[in-house]
Amino acid sequence: MMAAPLLAVSRAANGRRPALRLPLTVALSLAIIAIVIAWSLAPGLFTGYDPVGGVPAHKLLGPSAAHWFGTDHLGRDLYARVVYGTASSVTSALLAVIIGVFAGGLIGLLAGFLGGFVDVVLARLVDILLAIPRFLLAVIIVTALGFDTTNTAIATGVSAVAVFARVMRSEVIKTRQATFVEAAFLQGGSRWHVLLRHVLPNASRSVLALAVLQFGLSILVIASLAFLGYGDPPPASDWGLLIATGKDYLRWPWLVYAPALVTVAAVLSLNRISRWLRRTD
Repeated sequence: MMAAPLLAVSRAANGRRPALRLPLTVALSLAIIAIVIAWSLAPGLFTGYDPVGGVPAHKLLGPSAAHWFGTDHLGRDLYARVVYGTASSVTSALLAVIIGVFAGGLIGLLAGFLGGFVDVVLARLVDILLAIPRFLLAVIIVTALGFDTTNTAIATGVSAVAVFARVMRSEVIKTRQATFVEAAFLQGGSRWHVLLRHVLPNASRSVLALAVLQFGLSILVIASLAFLGYGDPPPASDWGLLIATGKDYLRWPWLVYAPALVTVAAVLSLNRISRWLRRTD
């Protein structure tokens, strides 16, 4: 008699086990992002070289045990410059995501929940933003604000507002039609109480995966803007600026490959984590 319940419990446990298993690619992606975050928080723990001052006699040395990523045309350790440039790249991308989440999320929340004239006006605003290529919109905004990393972050965040607004609006509309939301209204809950207590927590789940994905895209956009000269000037060591400087010395390819591979690894890792979050949602 006891065998059947125990067998059922065992089967149920075995059925849940794959959902709890972390894929190898996701674990590797999380490890890469952990390293990137550690670089941005405490770069001095990972290198003893000065990212600004170099030794002219050591210029353009190839990767070695002493200089993992080689040295640049001024004798500066390239690994140290990549590590110290991580803080600027990560912080500016995080600021861009925060702007996109809060501004876009608020627009989508109000449009989806209030509906009517508010939805029409805000939806048309989102359509206008979506009609403009995001990178072009970022270039226009940063040109108007001025060339530095903070302004590139603001420009990147504004260019992402429409994406977050559209996703949040669709999730709010779907959640608003749920039975538990109708029950909350029938129990006497006010519109704002239902919005903040029931609709917002449930509608914001999909925004997390989008925010992780946008974090990676923001790193890529900000690096592209820095590559074009819209970021901080030298001796800053933003990843995009390092790639732009290295392209003038293609005879020494590690000057381009090292910061480019770090950038690509970070972006692809965030992309993989975002896909995993969408599947587990």
